Amino acid sequence: MKISSLLNIALGEDVLVEVQQGWLSGKLVEAVTGDYFYSFKGIPYAKPPIGSLRFKAPEEPDSWNGVRNAIENGPVCPQIQNLKNYYVPGSEDCLFLNVFTPDMNPPTPLPVMFYIHGGLYKSSSGDDTFLGPDFMISKNVIVVTINYRLDAIGFLSMETKEVPGNAGMKDQVLALQWVRRNINKFGGDPNRITMFGQSAGAASIAYHMVSPMSKGLFQRGILLSGVPNLDCFYSYKPRDRAFKLGKILGFETKNTSELLTFLQSVPVKKLINTTSTLLASEEITSIIFKLHPFVPVIEKDFGQQRFLIEDPFKTLERGNVNKVDVLCGYTSHENLLLIPFYVNWFYIERYNRYRELFVPTKILFSSPPDVILHLADRITDHYFGDKTISVSNMPEFINYASAATMFYDVHRFLRRWPQVGTTYFYKFSAYSARSMYGHQGANYGIYGSSHLDDLLHLFYQKDLDLPYKRNTKEYRIV
Repeated sequence: MKISSLLNIALGEDVLVEVQQGWLSGKLVEAVTGDYFYSFKGIPYAKPPIGSLRFKAPEEPDSWNGVRNAIENGPVCPQIQNLKNYYVPGSEDCLFLNVFTPDMNPPTPLPVMFYIHGGLYKSSSGDDTFLGPDFMISKNVIVVTINYRLDAIGFLSMETKEVPGNAGMKDQVLALQWVRRNINKFGGDPNRITMFGQSAGAASIAYHMVSPMSKGLFQRGILLSGVPNLDCFYSYKPRDRAFKLGKILGFETKNTSELLTFLQSVPVKKLINTTSTLLASEEITSIIFKLHPFVPVIEKDFGQQRFLIEDPFKTLERGNVNKVDVLCGYTSHENLLLIPFYVNWFYIERYNRYRELFVPTKILFSSPPDVILHLADRITDHYFGDKTISVSNMPEFINYASAATMFYDVHRFLRRWPQVGTTYFYKFSAYSARSMYGHQGANYGIYGSSHLDDLLHLFYQKDLDLPYKRNTKEYRIV
């Protein structure tokens, strides 16, 4: 929205809105595009999930008296920053969302873009430092970003009624319900909600597309480089992992109530990035197919409302999905993001020595050794011929890794998605000065779009010096 239509509100002036919990005070801010929008940040959509609520489904938020300040991001959830591997303490009281709108009183209610961040279910947030709405807001849509619980805090499952798993997914559902109830106060249309997400966020959208808890809450889903059947989201013996976590932290028991009491009492930092591996193969697994211990699970039935009732592919086969339009795809060179790891001699030597590491985890865990070795030979012959893996054939390695970790599973998901609405496939191949992660391939003769590069063209990153000027390639792509 241009400043000419905002004559009654000064830039930076407080803007009040009343939601179901009480009054909020936001700001009118200027986007990098020169447009203006209203910003409301750090809005609680759930009761703080602390103490006895740790690991459990979220509860409705409390109301407040007076006017609540909504000009700063809420605390992020405790996490390890994936690529740089440092601890971000944040706060367990982290269930906040942000609403950015170009018009509080439009002549026609505006469509809503509800974003779920990625990060392997263990890192990232909805903060506008990385997810600035500046580019999308100029298209006259409302943008919503959220935090949800991560790692063991959000995805521990004891397979009990008290802790069935998927607390982080149920956070997303509650945030979506909050938006449905309140977005009209920001000029939005609750019947025109598009959920979109990247990586784990995209897989989350797919889970919502099959979850009975999400039925009727949104109309469209956009999946950017992520589906539930990716190997990194493969859930393996979640109950055993919960007990292994207790053992790692010095508490051994076979009683779930005792384990829950203990895990609810330990400092949150001890629960973050604690790898509760069950198999020796997990210790030497390749970085490509690395399992992550705390991810969405199929919940056992204890009479509670369940987010996932069965393997999503069984739901697809039965056609019992939520009727939404779908856009799904990936970037041209997904795994360029990880090329700094791939060129490490340690990993190269591991691939040359253990060819079974080329076999996807789902197959590795369910097949006899002769089948695994046969598949490993076929895979390496197809991508590398008789070449030894080295830095010199990194283009072939990236092609293999991108296909194995993303392309195949995306197509497999789409082929099985029932035609209940309009379905589109895309491939993002743009290569520009904003392709920060794709640039990592240039030294190896690879020029393409990496995992995460699409986000750098969708959102504005305040802390990154990425070009955005009119009459440039970057501007046209954005």
